[in-house]
Amino acid sequence: MVKLISGINELREIKGPLHLALGVFDGLHIGHQAVIASVTSAAESEGGAAGILTFDPHPIRVLAPEVAPRRILASLEHKRKLLELLGVDFMVVVEFTKDFAECEADHFLSSLLESAPDLKTLAMGEDWKFGKNRKGDVTRLRAFGEQNNIEVIAVAAVMAHGERVSSTRIRQAIRDGNMKAANSMLGRDYSVLGTVVEGQKLGRTLGFPTANLKVYNEQLPADGVWCLEVTLASGELMKGVGNLGVRPSVEGGDSKRMLEVHLLDFCGDLYGQDMEVRFLEFVRAEQKFESLEDLQTQIRADVEFCREMQA
Repeated sequence: MVKLISGINELREIKGPLHLALGVFDGLHIGHQAVIASVTSAAESEGGAAGILTFDPHPIRVLAPEVAPRRILASLEHKRKLLELLGVDFMVVVEFTKDFAECEADHFLSSLLESAPDLKTLAMGEDWKFGKNRKGDVTRLRAFGEQNNIEVIAVAAVMAHGERVSSTRIRQAIRDGNMKAANSMLGRDYSVLGTVVEGQKLGRTLGFPTANLKVYNEQLPADGVWCLEVTLASGELMKGVGNLGVRPSVEGGDSKRMLEVHLLDFCGDLYGQDMEVRFLEFVRAEQKFESLEDLQTQIRADVEFCREMQA
């Protein structure tokens, strides 16, 4: 598991050479992966530990909340799970506050070096800005690197279909239900991480028990029925069917938006457990049925479709 470090001062816990990627890294898309690969490669060739330094909440939520995105692509815990797959050893989370936003760029760098005197590599996107009024940039970082024998790697933007890959583009693709475009920019199937909470247990009475998932403010795709792949807390991979929406046949369409997951060929208690859900294929739009019997018939057809699709 990727080690979680709260704040720059706690970097002292990591012994030996450090290789650090800087950024928000929402979604850990292919552009972010290019930055992170710079430090994991450096750690592999030179020895030491590779990590990222990120911020929570997203800086724009503090600096310009009126234009901040309503949803994120990966919660901190989800990000931590994804980073493990990228070969990252640790994640430093800096609380982003208005006071921190007033920190001068040079002060940020000096505090970083004080807490990590064996810092060997810094990597970031070529247009990354930091410090008060965003006065810190790659030019300042390179000067800092030269002064302290730290390699500074500025990674160029990654392009897809003639446009820069960004978290904004990915969120829009997911909202539109264009998972193919989102996945190409993410370099993986889009997923959300949530905790199973207790529901009405109606699915059980219909013969298709569901896990109601509380999602951590992550961007969800279009409402409807989806074929899913699910990773349980144990690490076990399961096939599943998901219904995302307001359940008009049960609640009359007035309920809170919810993600319900039926796992194929599973029997067990999942309450309180985390699960990661990947959206593989859109099956149909959410609809209202005249009776629970009609709903049950459609669910059966949805389950068989997803079973065959994932066979």
